[in-house]
Amino acid sequence: MFFKLILATSILEKLDWFVLSVYFLALIAVAVWVVLQKDKNTEDYFLAGRNVGWFVIGASIFASNIGSEHVVGLAGTGFESGTPMAHYELHAWIVLLLGWLFLPFYIRSGAFTMPEFLEKRFDSRSRWFLSLFSLVAYVLTKVSVTIYAGGIVVSELLGIPFWYGAIGVVVFTGIYTVVGGMKAVIYTETLQTIVLILGSIIITFLGLQEVGGWEQLHETVLAVSPDHFNMWRPMSDPDFPWTGLLIGGTIVGIWYWCTDQYIVQRTLAANNIKIGRRGAIFGAYLKLLPIFIFLVPGIIAFALSIQNPEVFAIEKADRAFPMLVKTLLPVGLKGLVAGGLMAALMSSLASVFNSCSTIFTIDIYKKLKPDKSEKNLLKTGKIATGFIVVLGIIWIPIMEKIGGGVMYQYLQNVQSYIAPPVTAVFLLGIIWKRVNSIAAITTLLVGLLLLILRLGSEIYYQPQIISNQLVDSVFFSFATINFAHMAIFMFVFSVIICISISLATTAPDYKAITGLSYGTLTKAQKQAQKDSFNALDVVFSVVLVLLVIGILYYFTG
Repeated sequence: MFFKLILATSILEKLDWFVLSVYFLALIAVAVWVVLQKDKNTEDYFLAGRNVGWFVIGASIFASNIGSEHVVGLAGTGFESGTPMAHYELHAWIVLLLGWLFLPFYIRSGAFTMPEFLEKRFDSRSRWFLSLFSLVAYVLTKVSVTIYAGGIVVSELLGIPFWYGAIGVVVFTGIYTVVGGMKAVIYTETLQTIVLILGSIIITFLGLQEVGGWEQLHETVLAVSPDHFNMWRPMSDPDFPWTGLLIGGTIVGIWYWCTDQYIVQRTLAANNIKIGRRGAIFGAYLKLLPIFIFLVPGIIAFALSIQNPEVFAIEKADRAFPMLVKTLLPVGLKGLVAGGLMAALMSSLASVFNSCSTIFTIDIYKKLKPDKSEKNLLKTGKIATGFIVVLGIIWIPIMEKIGGGVMYQYLQNVQSYIAPPVTAVFLLGIIWKRVNSIAAITTLLVGLLLLILRLGSEIYYQPQIISNQLVDSVFFSFATINFAHMAIFMFVFSVIICISISLATTAPDYKAITGLSYGTLTKAQKQAQKDSFNALDVVFSVVLVLLVIGILYYFTG
């Protein structure tokens, strides 16, 4: 299984348990402090009162993105395939797009959610589509996968049955999410980010020491796998074509980092554009870290397994990170890293719980019952979170039967099919005022149809795909296009549809969308935009882009 760890109970000794206990006590203390600050309204509960600082926003963005499966899986990818998947971690520059391009329009609109923004920019049809689509996707993917991963991680770490681990983490995370809302999520994530980064940096440092330094790592790995440090694989590569990773990955990245409630909600917790943007810039810098603290440890594990296969033997790539924990860390630090793994799990779980609750309460319940009081909406939000927790638990047996590794790869593919139409609608809607509501909803619906056709074709031809049989069929060819290349084709098709229908139908009422698209900004709004940043914001953003380019250049084989 993808998420299966090899950490046995015996690796955690008394000092490890003490460190782990201190971590959880600190987490509870933060949650209690938040709970004591009572939520007055929905803005307090869902957006932390729109009064969160840039450091906390950036840390929360990072913690929401990094899950326990991400930690273990990325190290496993580094072990098995090397650096190609680092393309996805270099999406740090896309987080800058969130702060500089998208966020000003989101905050200016006053929207709580991404579906609500679509309604303000287009109409209620787009809002309903994205609300229902997001909820179903969250429950069947993010919630269920994270709970499933959590059950595996905790049961292996603590030596308890899977169900105890899964339900225990869900209940613990669910309680502080229900009671504390976004404020509890965002502040506990700050603590979890610090623990996760600290533990992973220690692993990387000790691993490099053990392998003999960076130059020795290079020498050892390249002697066995010449392409291991090459991010730029040929366009014809069946798994990691550079065109798919660079262009298709960017399309998926814009959807995930700039339009998904799961991430964007953190920046909406800022009380102005300047703070939100700085949080995004800080989050972008943190986004570079996974390459060095998760992917590189996987490569280190690969080198150690070559240098000393008796001590550093690894049966499966996804066991690379746990192997380093077991063999390199001294007593005490093992407990800290165990806390870091659980921190990654809980932060992702808490984020998705809160995002689901926000979308249901604001985009569905409040839409159906607009006269309900703030108190009633708060109560509904808490009930919705609890309901989503229960749905996630109910889905676990199905997840268990499907199997972690297959499902994880499947979900990575699905993201490439979900992203293109949503990215096209948000991006065009912001940069071009001519895009209208008919074009938006048509693009979203056609994108859904393509998603169904692609997945249906994949499922139908799965036996032939697994056995490498060729079938003379258009649908087989459609089903076997590389998933990252498929994202490019779907995005181009979505853009063509959106532009064509916009030009063929009536222009939107520009007064009704004032401030929601570049062509509709007033003089005052343009001036406020200029006043929302200074030279330091620009310098830090440019430096980050240069860092991304430098890393891309360094890992050219």
